[in-house]
Amino acid sequence: MSLDLILLSISLFVWGIGEGMFFYFQPIYLKELGADPLQIGVILGLAGVAMTAAHIPAGYLADRFGRRLVMRTAWCTGLTAAWTMAFARSLPVFVIGLLLYGFTAFVAAPLSSYATAARGKWSIAQSLTFISGMFNLGAVIGPISGGFLGEVFGLHKLYIYSGCLFFVSTTLLFLLRSQPVNDHDPENPPGSLFTNWRYLSFLGIVFLVMFSVYLPQPLTPVFLEDVRGLTLSKIGTLGTLGMLGNAALTFLLGQFSSRLGFLVAQVCVALFTILIWRGSGLPWYMLAYFLLGGYRAARTLVSARIRPMIHEAQMGLAYGIAETINNLPTILAPPLAGYLYDKDPVSIFPLSLVVITLALMITLGFTLRERSLSKSVEVSPCP
Repeated sequence: MSLDLILLSISLFVWGIGEGMFFYFQPIYLKELGADPLQIGVILGLAGVAMTAAHIPAGYLADRFGRRLVMRTAWCTGLTAAWTMAFARSLPVFVIGLLLYGFTAFVAAPLSSYATAARGKWSIAQSLTFISGMFNLGAVIGPISGGFLGEVFGLHKLYIYSGCLFFVSTTLLFLLRSQPVNDHDPENPPGSLFTNWRYLSFLGIVFLVMFSVYLPQPLTPVFLEDVRGLTLSKIGTLGTLGMLGNAALTFLLGQFSSRLGFLVAQVCVALFTILIWRGSGLPWYMLAYFLLGGYRAARTLVSARIRPMIHEAQMGLAYGIAETINNLPTILAPPLAGYLYDKDPVSIFPLSLVVITLALMITLGFTLRERSLSKSVEVSPCP
């Protein structure tokens, strides 16, 4: 493993601690600031818009001007957003910070490109799931400490602690070395991504998968507090288990082929949905949140799945487009979840399970077709 990958992993580990402290309590703090369930869904949907808006230009800029520059910009923006939320005393100001924080998701494509290039002898899936796993391993510490500190000092203080941790993470990030910009042969340029039908077909599947596995998530903390009667500290414990599941399942599924790992990740979120819906006690919810780690693993494995489909010089842009598709459900799903919650808080979960099952079947069909085509190429006679 290269020194750059080690430094990047430590930076992400520290950032994960900071984000984990407030992430699972975001809907509850919005409620404290005066937002109702439908407004919470809309606000989280707007955060999804912010998360989605800049992936494609960020990927393009990373290909054109270098990944480190875009990554530094993202880290500094996240640091600014954290302190904006920390100093906010009203819902509108807090939402500005929340949206700015969501905007930093544009780092995903340059980050994946940087880790792919710095992977050394590791496979793409191993390098991407390792850095994601380190982030999630750090985030294991955040929710349980956030739940305790939130009950003692109030949820507002969590953003101050997170801002301090983000400063440390940003300092580590600035120690990374630059990477050369990948160019292609001008006499033999790669084909356009928008005529790459294998890549485009997979993106359609990614959208359906990510919508299905995100739909049950946004209002689950509110559901557990309002309907199941869980305290903040217990929800924080669940968040910690969720982050532990993120780390464990991301590390584990990274050792599989990206095709198999992507399928297993969806099954894990289906089990999460069933356990929140039908579970009747804290042990079931603990298992559910651990299995929710399949969502993070699925997001990470998307990049590993598409890398063989595209030219190296297109990596940033291709990852950026994929991350845009990844994040579209964070715009569309929260308002729908808020609407369903207003009508019947339980209704989110059976509907989500139906959509997850449909997405899983379509993914399986695409995977089997890929394997069939690969085998036919391998056995075809040489001309």
